[in-house]
Amino acid sequence: MPAKVSISAQPQHPPRPAGGRPAQALRPVAGVLPDGTPFYAPMGEVASDGDLVTCHLCGRSRRSVTAHLRAHGWTKAAYCEAFGLERGQSLEGQDTQKRRAAAFTPRLVFDPAIRAGSAAGRQRARSGDLSRDAVRAVTGRPVPEQRRRKAAVARAAMPPERVARANRDRAARHLAEVAAALARLQGYPDLRAFVLARAGAGASLAAISREAGLHQNWLARHLAAIDPGAAEVVRQFRPDRSEARWRPLVAALGFAGPAEYLRDRHVRQHRTVAAIAAEIGMSHHAVEAALARHGLAVTADAARRSAARTARPASLPRSATTASAATSATAAPPGGAGGRSPRSRASRPPGCAGSTLPPADQQGRRGAGPPRPCGSRRPGSRAAAAQQAAELGRASVERRPAWRGGGATTAAAGASVVLPETPRRPP
Repeated sequence: MPAKVSISAQPQHPPRPAGGRPAQALRPVAGVLPDGTPFYAPMGEVASDGDLVTCHLCGRSRRSVTAHLRAHGWTKAAYCEAFGLERGQSLEGQDTQKRRAAAFTPRLVFDPAIRAGSAAGRQRARSGDLSRDAVRAVTGRPVPEQRRRKAAVARAAMPPERVARANRDRAARHLAEVAAALARLQGYPDLRAFVLARAGAGASLAAISREAGLHQNWLARHLAAIDPGAAEVVRQFRPDRSEARWRPLVAALGFAGPAEYLRDRHVRQHRTVAAIAAEIGMSHHAVEAALARHGLAVTADAARRSAARTARPASLPRSATTASAATSATAAPPGGAGGRSPRSRASRPPGCAGSTLPPADQQGRRGAGPPRPCGSRRPGSRAAAAQQAAELGRASVERRPAWRGGGATTAAAGASVVLPETPRRPP
């Protein structure tokens, strides 16, 4: 009987794929897609070593990944979108591309359908239709990572001055397109006609921008760059637009314009800015701006100063009223405006006009001692010192501030009288 051979004793070899070639080693995982699918090549790149291209889904190298995607159940469009590749990116090796181009050249010459399609494509490229269709196709579609990297490399190779000039030119073209579209929507031939028509009606640039559906500062920022002449004309409309709010209000009060109204109220009647603002129904800032616009100086508390000038006699100079302050106190009328109160008249010494207390009560209130003549002051008081200095014919009164710790000193005709210091309030 023949001996049995154990199968386990035979050496085990790794399985070999069809064709006799050994299995390729897989690349390490480069990342994971949002749906959890791992990939084995960098995003936005085609990993190729010349004749072979690495598949992102399995990490194996193939001559044509486009034909290999059928094994994964993917399409080329979905593959390029998932891994950040451009839609026109080739997924074949260089040798495969050369073979395909060599096979297609005879068909371009002898196949009528391919010849007609190529001619139509060249015509669309010359007319610009092909570029416009490409722009419409990519509008709203995310930019692939591969294109971003190409654009970054191209920008890094360009001089900064050229990049800045290109950005300015592109911004100017965009502003011109927005201005033309805005004028068409409003029914005007251009932006200048639209802005001048609305500004002539009293609308501001902010109101015109909001009316056109733009940001309120859009015209204020870009009108000078789009049409400098229109911006200068609108700048001349601003004073008239400021006066437009005043005209109906001052016309209701019987004035021809804001200048006549402000001159009458502020210069002739001496009304304050607050009083004018309350009458006209505007803020005091608007009134001050209108006064400055018409060359009228703002005078604070004009009504009070006018009343004070009217109450002071015109024949009495300001220096005379200051010098006779001490003597005018004794000559004031006993009652009425500028007179003494009943309490002060009651404390006068006996025999004085206007005293309301009997002599006995007056003595008790004033203290012990003989009665003083009318018009005299208690010795040592400020009023007495002032009266004494006035009788001596003093020329000036020098007072030291209370915070220096001294009283008031009065010098007249070689005599010096020191006024007692006013007692300070306890803290």
